[in-house]
Amino acid sequence: MGLFGKTPSKDPKEQVQEWTHKLRKEGNQLDRQIRSIQREEDKVKRSLKQAAQKNDRDTCIILAKEIVNARKAINRIYTSKAHLSSIQMQMKNQLSTLRVAGSLQKSTEVMQAMQSLVRYPELAGIMRDMSKEMMKAGIIEEMLDETMDSLEESEELEEQAAKEVDKVLWEITDGKLGEAPLPPEATPADKTPAAAAAVASRVPVEVEDDDDEGDELQEMQSRLASLRS
Repeated sequence: MGLFGKTPSKDPKEQVQEWTHKLRKEGNQLDRQIRSIQREEDKVKRSLKQAAQKNDRDTCIILAKEIVNARKAINRIYTSKAHLSSIQMQMKNQLSTLRVAGSLQKSTEVMQAMQSLVRYPELAGIMRDMSKEMMKAGIIEEMLDETMDSLEESEELEEQAAKEVDKVLWEITDGKLGEAPLPPEATPADKTPAAAAAVASRVPVEVEDDDDEGDELQEMQSRLASLRS
């Protein structure tokens, strides 16, 4: 507490470093959630296979729905991680700007990522607090109240949900239950020999890319960009 009961403002550099630490901590927590969901998914897969051996289709469908929900949850968490990584990268940029300009700068990228993150139940609390701090620091503007609401996933159409369950049943039971997913339709250009050769020539490159050590933040930034497109 400073003079006249006022709390002295934090040093901008220390503030950014504190935010970065919190973001990294939340990212690690999300990683643990993903691993936990994957372990539960493996258990459900084993139970589904056992039910399939007993020809218990009703139980198989229930378990398949659990797997579909688990995979959706994991995808949603990966999206959250992408937003977190985007903000972390922007914090590095803020430190660079701070050294040159002497102050933090307003960031549209941070604003957009924060608006998305405060909607996720896993991060809602800490993101609300962090967004208030960032508003005081001048990095983002005041966000609309509706962006603070918890994310409520819309109910999918029954037909689409049934297709997802069928795909899981087909996958886990090796084709004994469910229906095989339809292959993607090839465009006329893809059907030409030249196009096929071009696709084949790209395969080794993609494999090599997989073997390279990628920077985690860049990988998540790429994921975020693809999700936005």
